[in-house]
Amino acid sequence: MQQGDSPDVAARCAAVFARLMAELAEVTVEPPPLPSPPWVRWDHADAGIWPVIDYLDGRDPGAVPEYLVDTAVRVRRRLLAARLPCVLGHADFEAQNLRWLGQEIWSVHDWDSLAWQPEAALAGAASGAFGSSGLPTLAPIESSEAFLAVYQDLRMRSFTTEEQEVAWAASLWMEVYNVWEFLHFDTPLPDDVLRAQAAERLRRANAASGYLPRLPGSPS
Repeated sequence: MQQGDSPDVAARCAAVFARLMAELAEVTVEPPPLPSPPWVRWDHADAGIWPVIDYLDGRDPGAVPEYLVDTAVRVRRRLLAARLPCVLGHADFEAQNLRWLGQEIWSVHDWDSLAWQPEAALAGAASGAFGSSGLPTLAPIESSEAFLAVYQDLRMRSFTTEEQEVAWAASLWMEVYNVWEFLHFDTPLPDDVLRAQAAERLRRANAASGYLPRLPGSPS
């Protein structure tokens, strides 16, 4: 398992993710694997911000911090405003699901976490989560930046402005979701990294302002 979430590790992981996405592009799925895993299910039709999850029914999440709600609303608005085609992709691209032989990838696990979302969103989610080797963590911004740059280079195309914004939004949604989910358990997930990075990731997602339409069931 590759340790760490430095830009160098991000670049190696991005190369693997680009290869996976290229191979999955050749796979025909009918119907697509829906719904997507809950941590990338920002397009759910449930009431409110978060997807309904059976195993959380009856548990008390306590008071959700205002900053977490605000961040989730802004990120989800940006993702839902996108008009990008969906593709098949691996949605749990974390260090704990990758096995390496030296510097070469040996295997990728957790294939039950396939999702049907825009390519930029899947790449963005992976750019934020690739360093997770236990509890979910959010990579440093410069590492996510390196991941996305290498991914685009190897896929031999640059993301449009909309795709760039969607990628950064998706990277933030995963961490917001994880922090929210852990509020239901006895030991909350530390949110210091999220608090430190949220403003910059929102800015890169073009979601720091309120220009996007209000979501039903969400605070204004």
